[in-house]
Amino acid sequence: MAAREPNKAKIARRVIEVLEFFDEHGSRATVMDIARRYGRPQSSTSELLGVLVEMGLLYKDAETRSFAPTPRAAMLGSITQPDIVRDGRLAMLTERLTAQTCLGTAVMGMIGLDTQIFRWRAGSLPITGPFGNGLSAGLREPVSDNAAGWLLLSTQPTSRRGGLIHRLRAEAPTDRKFSHAWLGERVQGCERRGYAVGPAGFGTKAQMCAVLLPAKDNERPIALGLVYEDEDRIDPASLAAFLQRSVETCVNYQPPSVKPALVSSAG
Repeated sequence: MAAREPNKAKIARRVIEVLEFFDEHGSRATVMDIARRYGRPQSSTSELLGVLVEMGLLYKDAETRSFAPTPRAAMLGSITQPDIVRDGRLAMLTERLTAQTCLGTAVMGMIGLDTQIFRWRAGSLPITGPFGNGLSAGLREPVSDNAAGWLLLSTQPTSRRGGLIHRLRAEAPTDRKFSHAWLGERVQGCERRGYAVGPAGFGTKAQMCAVLLPAKDNERPIALGLVYEDEDRIDPASLAAFLQRSVETCVNYQPPSVKPALVSSAG
């Protein structure tokens, strides 16, 4: 019998689910919207949202009985993030890419030996998968199982890769075993090209084209990917070039400078 999840872990997980719901589905939601999405009881969901209101993470509209995130929810931890995350450029880039391409857009990172989706924006072109909008923020799976993972693994020092690949292979289920040489070749190909093309993973049969965001020495790698089905007839090389140009434009963007107003002192 599987061990039951500790109550404190359940609460932490549900708080994150609430914030992810708003990120993916819009700025407002009711108790039932969130309870239905995650299959949670209405009573405990209402109690949790009430606590988040008390903590200043959510607003509650007394007339519509709906909830919305406060600026505190967006600003927590943002000061420690890379510039492109902290100033909102990455969020705007994902919105723009989804609108321009009609494809799903994912922001991903490497947590341990897993690829995790930090942010997901569903496109208008459908993705067949375990979720209604294709994928979902928070999903994790081994880096060996998806193209973004190969790309993230390529950022690791060459001296460490062999050991990481060996461990990934040892921990893979029998029906998902792979050869050390197979994964090594794919990781080296990502490093050589500067982008990855391959399975999107996470329970879908979709494909992904992913590029890395520029990172400083002390920053963890972040991958940005566009997800599509085979029948969408995407040219991966052209899509990768488009993604790289979009990232470069976003990173180099400088807001117009504003000359501060002179304040004269009285007297």
